[in-house]
Amino acid sequence: MIGNLVARSGLRAATQTVARTQRRKMGDGPFTDAMHVKKNKYVEEWNGRREITEKAFEVGPDNLPAIFLCVFVFPFTVYTFTRRELIIKGDPRYKKSGLA
Repeated sequence: MIGNLVARSGLRAATQTVARTQRRKMGDGPFTDAMHVKKNKYVEEWNGRREITEKAFEVGPDNLPAIFLCVFVFPFTVYTFTRRELIIKGDPRYKKSGLA
């Protein structure tokens, strides 16, 4: 009996909450067609190049060292120095783990 009453009151509150949600105006926001926005040709060109990067990008002997440096060496160096500093400072995560 009490469970039924609680369930009905919860359902009633939920329907009232849903009815009070704000209705959004589709396309009638702060930026309308009346603002006469012009496209920037440089931004459009950059956006087009960004979309075709996976087709235009090639890995060769010229850019392979830079890729290796950015993908493997730099992140591992940051991880190593950060971990070492946390161990030296006595971070609680390393004290509990038994590594320090």
